[in-house]
Amino acid sequence: MLTLPSARGENFEGIGTISAVRRLLEYGWDKDTPPLTHARRVLFRLLAEDQDPEYLFEFGGKHATDEDMSRRGRAILREAAAATLAQAGYEGDPRLRGAARRIIERIAAYLRSPLAQKPFVRVGNQHVLPAEAAPPSVYALLMLAYMPLFRNEHHDAMALLYNHLSQPLPRQEPLQLCGKKVVEQAHLVLGDLLPNRSAADNDVVSAIVWLELMARLGFLRKNDNWSKLFERFLDDRDADGVWHPHKGMSAARSANPFLWPMYPLEDHLSGDERWADVTFRLGLIGRLSGRTIELT
Repeated sequence: MLTLPSARGENFEGIGTISAVRRLLEYGWDKDTPPLTHARRVLFRLLAEDQDPEYLFEFGGKHATDEDMSRRGRAILREAAAATLAQAGYEGDPRLRGAARRIIERIAAYLRSPLAQKPFVRVGNQHVLPAEAAPPSVYALLMLAYMPLFRNEHHDAMALLYNHLSQPLPRQEPLQLCGKKVVEQAHLVLGDLLPNRSAADNDVVSAIVWLELMARLGFLRKNDNWSKLFERFLDDRDADGVWHPHKGMSAARSANPFLWPMYPLEDHLSGDERWADVTFRLGLIGRLSGRTIELT
């Protein structure tokens, strides 16, 4: 479901369904086109709260018999499927709304709890999140970003979420206790992923995607730091409105696997095509945040 092509690969063979659907949606494909309607059935099936191991996909195999690991795999796929269906335009579907309600209720309950203030516990020589911790994932954020009406209905939870996303990121890696195992939870968001200019310069693509996500959630204009970093990206445009790197002339790249469905959408990152993706995203962020876009 979430498999990505090899970094050295020249085609999309073997790519996971969720990753592929999100990529097509970014290209502008309509949700009613045949490839996306074929994928729709399994995505809706993944929203169910059952623990059927037949729907673990890459989280199956030897982990399918481990109840805790099975539950973890289904939870990740459930949120990723919900995000994809929301992006496709199914906000009004009761199956997605039901899944979204359960997801945001778990997140809000965690953010209201004392555990959110001190989320890490010591296990052996590691500091990890306990099994009951439920911080938002990148997939939950993406789902909410494409469900504006749903967000308005849960404004109290969204206020809690903004406070969480604007707090300093802890130094600890997102590891979590899952049964008796400690597992990486790279999809969990424990705070502000774009705290300063250095973070933006170190990974331009991640910074742009974060700003777009915050703009979709309605959080960008609330946060002075994110707004200033967005303005700095705008200052790096030339007289024609085309973005160029603050330093150097290399195309922006990122090793963040969660960004693959969104970047790069251009076939090649050479010539003037190097700047197209970031320039487009900056215009999109401006539009999402209520700015007037002037075409030249």
